[in-house]
Amino acid sequence: MSLNIQNLERNKPLAPFTTYKIGGLSDFFVEVHTIDELMHAICEARRNAMPFFLLGCGANILITDKGFRGLVIHNVANKVTFSEGEKVVAESGAIVEDLIEQCCRRGLSGFEHFAGIPSTVGGAMWQNLHFLSPDRKRTVFIESIVQTSRILTEEGQCCTVGVEYFQFDYDTSILQKRKDVVLDVAFQLSAKQKGEIRAIMEANMAWRNGRQPQLEEYPSCGSVFKKIKDIGAGRLIEQAGLKGTRIGGAEVSTKHANFIVNRGNAKAQDVLQLIQHVQHEVKRKLGYDLKTEITVIGEL
Repeated sequence: MSLNIQNLERNKPLAPFTTYKIGGLSDFFVEVHTIDELMHAICEARRNAMPFFLLGCGANILITDKGFRGLVIHNVANKVTFSEGEKVVAESGAIVEDLIEQCCRRGLSGFEHFAGIPSTVGGAMWQNLHFLSPDRKRTVFIESIVQTSRILTEEGQCCTVGVEYFQFDYDTSILQKRKDVVLDVAFQLSAKQKGEIRAIMEANMAWRNGRQPQLEEYPSCGSVFKKIKDIGAGRLIEQAGLKGTRIGGAEVSTKHANFIVNRGNAKAQDVLQLIQHVQHEVKRKLGYDLKTEITVIGEL
């Protein structure tokens, strides 16, 4: 087996690349800065029949203590191109937070709803990134501004697809079923006063800061469990009396019960055991089955 990839690293610690600050080593690791480098790394992994994982901001994932047996591709291909007609094309490694700021400066609306959510464009497409509307009565999804996307299919073809291809739903997309890779995305935005855009950004940040633990203080992956229709997972966990429950260095947040935070030196196994405990107790006390929305990466 030989990976013909420049700047390839071995036995790379992955914890620093995740919002959880948890995770073991990757057998192979490469950081890619362009779409060409991204496609080359993927093709090399496929040519060698080597498992690979695309790493962006490292949110919404838990990397196991034993790490990843294969190639981790850290995607920082982040070129952004604005064009006439209120359109923007962003490479999949572009950080959504940076896009929000760039669009705000140009008076382009659409991304501001996702202020404060750590994600790349690729990650946003993977999970159909979403947040509550300014009136907090409905959910705004990234799919609402997606126009087209260039992808590298699992069959190795590079092609452009429309938004319908992704089969978006709540927290899901076709990318979780097929091994397609997003290369870049064309978004259709709309004109709005910069002050109005900024006001939505600030309101969203204030809403999140007031209700959710902040990464700077307590590393986490974001929400752990999927929402049950008309019932928040966090509400169920709180009703079950599980806020503050700890296993090792992992704790059910006392601020928002759907967050399991790293209180310092938490292991992936601590988090996994706490997830199982929460699921068991919510089922036993309230009769609900909680499903996880995070992705566990690596060898168990």
